[in-house]
Amino acid sequence: MKPANLLELFAVEAQYTEEQRMVRDAVRAWSRERFLPRVQAAWRDEVFPDDLIPELGALGVLGANLHGHGCAGMDSASYGLAMRELEWVDSGLRSFASVQGALCMYPISAFGDDDQRARFLPRMASGELIGCFGLTEPDSGSDPSSMRTRARRVDGGWVLDGAKMWITNAPVAGLALVWAKIGDGEASSIRGFLVERGFPGFETPKMRNKMSLRASWTGEIVLESCFVPDANVLPGVEGLKGPLSCLTQARFGIAWGALGAALCCFETAQRYSLERTQFGRPIGGFQLTQQKLVEMGARIVGGHLLVAHLSALKDAGRLTPIQVSLAKRENVALALDVARSARGVLGGNGIMDEFPIMRHAANLESVYTYEGTHEVHTLAIGRALTGLSAFE
Repeated sequence: MKPANLLELFAVEAQYTEEQRMVRDAVRAWSRERFLPRVQAAWRDEVFPDDLIPELGALGVLGANLHGHGCAGMDSASYGLAMRELEWVDSGLRSFASVQGALCMYPISAFGDDDQRARFLPRMASGELIGCFGLTEPDSGSDPSSMRTRARRVDGGWVLDGAKMWITNAPVAGLALVWAKIGDGEASSIRGFLVERGFPGFETPKMRNKMSLRASWTGEIVLESCFVPDANVLPGVEGLKGPLSCLTQARFGIAWGALGAALCCFETAQRYSLERTQFGRPIGGFQLTQQKLVEMGARIVGGHLLVAHLSALKDAGRLTPIQVSLAKRENVALALDVARSARGVLGGNGIMDEFPIMRHAANLESVYTYEGTHEVHTLAIGRALTGLSAFE
């Protein structure tokens, strides 16, 4: 028996243009043909198949929604569909593309000068140059204003001291966008510094023994009297607006991407329910199994409608950070719930890595926390609804 296609059954993708479907299909074909056969080994060995990065660049998904300098210039729905298809295979694959595009290339495009754009963006779009985003610190996660990394003015540039932690791509990045405080007391502010591999005092040790996002690089950034020339300081932004605007871009992609992980888990459970027999019949014929499938499918459909709506708002220039917070919060939570429910449909087989569900579930635990924890997004939305801050 062939399972029904959830998104076709409810005409979820009927609204997309031919060009948007072409992007979806191209990224789907590449990620399932090139990355999927290697993801199990990558997960086990805690590595990212970096030889595939030039292919990602050629596919156009690095900085996909940016314009110029070799970027694809996709509309928001096309970009979102690309992120979904990457994460259908693994959250680490989508994380790589998100960090490269939304957290590194976007701020250079938005806040950099012409020289910085010309120096970095074409090589980042092709995958020749890998970037990372240095904001989170060992003692500063949800409260970036409390960061301790400092930048001190010297002749011709700045000297940076500090440390960043939980940084995707850091171990292999040739360029790190590091956010650091300048000045003292009430006069202090935050600036973005483009730290290049090879600058003295710049190290990026790898973090090992993760139980989540194992097919993804994660590391630290250690800065010890690291000199950064004036030419590598982002001139177009100062204060928390810089890093927070980058996070809004990334969260939009995450809201789309998490649906890919959810779809993979749902489709695995749906297919398994028609193949696995107990008591003389497929388990998909039992009421409780059907209830699980219906509840998973309904939430996935709703999540798609939300991001499609926000994509239209983004293209119209009307998308707000709080709207993105809602989408990131809801879609990652539903994806994690779907993974847990799908694991239940598979029973004991659900914990085996020959099936993708436990890998997705473990990855989503990180996605639930990074780019703003579920709890912080809850309080941000609560503040928007009531006008009262629960942070103080």
